[in-house]
Amino acid sequence: MGIVLNQSFKNTIITYFGFGIGAINTLYLYPVFLGATYYGLTNYVTSCANVIMPLFAIGMQNSLVKFYSQYETEEEKSRFLSFTVLFPLLLIIPLLLIGLIFYDQILFFLSKKNAIVKSYIWLIPFIGLCMAYFEIFYAWLRVNMYSVFGNFVKEVGLRLFSLFLLIGVYYNWLSVEGFVYATAVLYFLAFLITMLYAFRIQKPTFQFTIPTNTKDILVYTFYIILSGSVANLLLDGDKMILNQYMQIENIAFYSVATYIALVISVPSRAMHQIVYPITAKLMHENKHDELNTLYKKTSINLQIVGGFVMLCIFVNIDQLYELVPKEYSGGIPVVFMIGISKYFDLILGNNNAIIFNTKYYRMVLYLGLMLVFLTFVLNMIFIPIWGIFGSAFATLLSITLYSLAKLQFVVKKLHLYPFTKQTIHSLLLTFGLFLLFYFWEFPFYQLISIALKSILVTILYVYLNYKFKISLDINNALNSLFRKVGIKI
Repeated sequence: MGIVLNQSFKNTIITYFGFGIGAINTLYLYPVFLGATYYGLTNYVTSCANVIMPLFAIGMQNSLVKFYSQYETEEEKSRFLSFTVLFPLLLIIPLLLIGLIFYDQILFFLSKKNAIVKSYIWLIPFIGLCMAYFEIFYAWLRVNMYSVFGNFVKEVGLRLFSLFLLIGVYYNWLSVEGFVYATAVLYFLAFLITMLYAFRIQKPTFQFTIPTNTKDILVYTFYIILSGSVANLLLDGDKMILNQYMQIENIAFYSVATYIALVISVPSRAMHQIVYPITAKLMHENKHDELNTLYKKTSINLQIVGGFVMLCIFVNIDQLYELVPKEYSGGIPVVFMIGISKYFDLILGNNNAIIFNTKYYRMVLYLGLMLVFLTFVLNMIFIPIWGIFGSAFATLLSITLYSLAKLQFVVKKLHLYPFTKQTIHSLLLTFGLFLLFYFWEFPFYQLISIALKSILVTILYVYLNYKFKISLDINNALNSLFRKVGIKI
């Protein structure tokens, strides 16, 4: 776990720093400087782009991670890297042509409820294309064990420059309409910078040849497209549906709530960048016991870190929403529902990495498609009744069912088990501290109250987890930190 903990720690710090910048943008700058309409519009455009991104990437980012370690010579590796970059064009070009042919029909369908989106529809495929090639070159870095740079660009760079753009809007250097276009430029720059850095780490020799195991790659890629589409539809599909039923301002209200809840999944995102290639390597070498150990460790470590983040959010949520405009306050129940679904998915550890590297992944992906269908049906049922609350409820049901299905698959088919008795202890500890602190409010300014409550939660949470030895890895990391600062426990 050495390289895993090292790069995961760096990725976690980077990702949380990025989320900190994002929190400033989301909770204050977007609502105040941009306004609900253009905030909702920006989220709608990027969410749609994220949904179509897996089609443009054709799953090459995952295929690169899975198959790269199987090539022995530099020539084979170079040929494979060329293939992963050039092959997506075979689908991208036809998709863009279809979009041009049916442009008017697409435009009418997407803008019939909110006419404002009409002028920005073309940005969706552009940003989706940039996202797709960013992920491919990010995977290029990850297989060479350079996950930190791409994570920095993705989590910090985009949000930091968005902050600068928002300041530009405030000082009238940039219009709110121009901000939407500038956001598209940011995604292009992220892709370009990551590509150049990937070329620096491993200089490409592009060849118009195909790898020897092309058939295996294409079969795997087909199912990964489905998998990526499932994941992204579950993440952003609800915003697409909200645009069809409600005014676009509601996407802004929903986005603030989901952003707060998504902070819970940051540890998983950070660890996944380095755990995925290690999982692929262990499975390729048939090291079942080591994989099972890694599965348990990632599960409990993510549960502890993610549980801490969730606890801090939930006990401070009322005070947090006092900092944003009042019209956003209806999103508090959304935070709880999305947050719980993300926490459950998080405690499954490297479950996704295991599934995507087995010969059984096809059935799970078919199940995922069924759940996407269920998500859309539930959203269409509950949004007209409960608005953004209905969308969150539909997402909670869908993600929970999907996570349970994946868990059962890994346990039944591969005999790998993520949970131990420490899992129950961590759940009880987190729930107990929630009951202790949620109803306890300080009579101070919101930021001071949040800071004081978070400090108390941190002290108790860290102490109890350390005292009851919930995770040996985290205890060892704390012992090392305590020795460095001269603390004896």
